[in-house]
Amino acid sequence: MPILNKDMTLCISLSARPSNNGTRFHNHLYEQLDLNWIYKAFAPTNLEQAIAGVRGLGIRGCAISMPYKEDVIALVDEMDPSAKAIDSVNTIVNTDGHLKAYNTDYTAIEQLLASNEVPTDYSVLVQGAGGMAKATVAALRDGGFTDVTVIARNETAGRALADQYGFQWRPALDGGTADLIINVTPIGMAGGAEAETLSFPAEAIDAAQVVFDVVALPAETPLIKAARAAGKPVITGAEVATIQALEQFVLYTGVRPTAEQVRAAEEFMRAQ
Repeated sequence: MPILNKDMTLCISLSARPSNNGTRFHNHLYEQLDLNWIYKAFAPTNLEQAIAGVRGLGIRGCAISMPYKEDVIALVDEMDPSAKAIDSVNTIVNTDGHLKAYNTDYTAIEQLLASNEVPTDYSVLVQGAGGMAKATVAALRDGGFTDVTVIARNETAGRALADQYGFQWRPALDGGTADLIINVTPIGMAGGAEAETLSFPAEAIDAAQVVFDVVALPAETPLIKAARAAGKPVITGAEVATIQALEQFVLYTGVRPTAEQVRAAEEFMRAQ
């Protein structure tokens, strides 16, 4: 990484619980590609002020994580179709003070469902109704899945999300099972009150054909550990993090790294 200098381009991330995933991934790619850029994670105390800082300081890119993916919509100038279609933002690109919002979470979910060849006739339980859930449910619908149930305690958000895509809503699992179970809540996330909690009960894991947890930190969440122990194929949040971060990198820099460079950055990210 170059020594800090006045011409360096800054990108940041905003999250209630920042991790080093994006910081390590992006900075490693900057170094590989000899770019005079730097990436830093922040936990904002005031989201509106933070986004004003992005605009006012000329910060090129800003990744948005939970719980700000919907709140930030009112603070940007333009919504790319990838974000507008699902009312959820995970990426902001600043071009001369004009803030345009994108969603690369959708791209990551879509690619992982396809690359893991998850059958579209599988029944699906999606737990959560926030910004990441919106990206996940949209990707399921667009991928051809039809038997999908959104599990969310918040009836207003859960029912609205399910109805938008023609799926079902339930307030709780209540012993429910499905072929594909997906956690899109913070349950199991490092640093949280529920860091050691299973997002799905053992009976749902045992009944599943595929287990998917979008939580990226730790890479081996309680759900992923339990699924591996039960011999289930898994899709991890670390995989989501790599793909969505790569697409963010391309939006920020205009450069698409080679597959080898991405693998090296991913290995560096996971070695923390």
